[in-house]
Amino acid sequence: MTSLHETLRSAWESDSDRMFLRPPGAEPWTYGALDLLAADLAGVLSRHGAGPGQRVIVQVDKTPEAVAVYLACVRLGAVYVPLNPAYTVAEVEYFVSDADPVVLVARDDSVQSILPSATALLTLDAAGRGTLIDAIALGSRPAAPTPGDGSDVVAMLYTSGTTGRSKGAMLTSDNLVSNAVSLHRIWGWVDGDVLLHGLPIFHTHGLFVALHCAMLGTSEVIFLDRFTVESARQLLPRATVMMGVPTYYHRLLADGGFGAEDARGMRLFTSGSAPLSEAAHRAFEARTGHAILERYGMTEAGMITSNPYAGPRIAGTVGYALPDVDVRVVDDAGAAVRAGTSGTVEVRGPNVFSGYWGLAAKTKAEFRADGFFRTGDIGTLSDDGRLTLAGRSSDVIISGGLNVYPKEIELVLDAVGGVAESAVVGVPHPDFGEAVVAVVVGGSDESALRAACDRQLAAFKRPKAYCMVDELPRNAMGKVQKNELRDSYADLFT
Repeated sequence: MTSLHETLRSAWESDSDRMFLRPPGAEPWTYGALDLLAADLAGVLSRHGAGPGQRVIVQVDKTPEAVAVYLACVRLGAVYVPLNPAYTVAEVEYFVSDADPVVLVARDDSVQSILPSATALLTLDAAGRGTLIDAIALGSRPAAPTPGDGSDVVAMLYTSGTTGRSKGAMLTSDNLVSNAVSLHRIWGWVDGDVLLHGLPIFHTHGLFVALHCAMLGTSEVIFLDRFTVESARQLLPRATVMMGVPTYYHRLLADGGFGAEDARGMRLFTSGSAPLSEAAHRAFEARTGHAILERYGMTEAGMITSNPYAGPRIAGTVGYALPDVDVRVVDDAGAAVRAGTSGTVEVRGPNVFSGYWGLAAKTKAEFRADGFFRTGDIGTLSDDGRLTLAGRSSDVIISGGLNVYPKEIELVLDAVGGVAESAVVGVPHPDFGEAVVAVVVGGSDESALRAACDRQLAAFKRPKAYCMVDELPRNAMGKVQKNELRDSYADLFT
């Protein structure tokens, strides 16, 4: 398969004057301009040791220059490692120690104290300025593209489970190309499409799914630094495609003025990163005339299934396997179950990652002998292969489209004086889909708990409620019954 760099660049090489990123209120960027900046930035990164197989951690705000940093890494064959800019210095320290990057691109130099001497620090702020950009003016030469192979690891995104220890999922050029080509085709991208992009670009949805599809079509992207209802309603009439998380659609529906007129030029709304409720799906269609296309994916496999572009998009389902992707549902022994029977979802295909960084045993344990990857999600398949998800086998919370790992928060809570133990669960929330709730045993007060979380955790991970109890529910084996906690606090926000 053609390398990621060749695939993306060949799409716009003969039409580089077309508009690519158009940030509201700022000068637009053409494909050619971003490509030239990426070549210059590749030269800077290369001078600091970035090259094939070398990790480059990027923790910056959403700007066109940040997209150019990604393209620079792709150009060099370096491994791009994006991090949520909300992470604290303490959180970033773990990723630096685990990934061993040659370069860290950060918003400012506040992370300097956590970097080993072998890691170079370059800065890129919210205005698109910093030492990374300054280095170009100092005479850094553009870097030529590095020939690549489809099996080369080009990105590493951190994901985790209930252990709270993040794992680096290594994605190859073939993984990303196969996904981009499939989605661009099955979602019917056409010349003249305009994407409204309000997603962050530190994870699969906003970076790979949204931007790669746009790049393959040389499409214009209305590039919002963040999603707001006001900006979306103002700009939707100029767009034809919007990709979002359920929170975006809930907020639009909460605006009584939002309706068909806002979506008059749209051809496609997609939703992912968290389950979209059937009620929201139906309400959106009634209000706008558009049925949201829900799909299913994960960090380790990109997109796995999708509701059809042409055909019924059934609320509560996530559709059919992508081309060249196999999906099955199995029992605890790994045997395929009958249609309509609940089991664990497994996937195999060119989209599935190559493994977890530095965790060969963990990687081996997550794959079956026949190459199927165990997703950990629970679902059912219909007779014709349509997948419906029933939940997650882990306790991961998805709040506002972002994964929150309970164990990480519990470790912070348990370290607070007076806390005997804690359990963190997700409960329904009308805006975020799920909200983080901390259930705590012990004599600590809420202010101390809140202060500890504010100090050590990114804002999206911090509990939205603290519930003090005398004991946690447990089964006969002593395991905390989080399902009981979720049931007990299910109405906390609704």
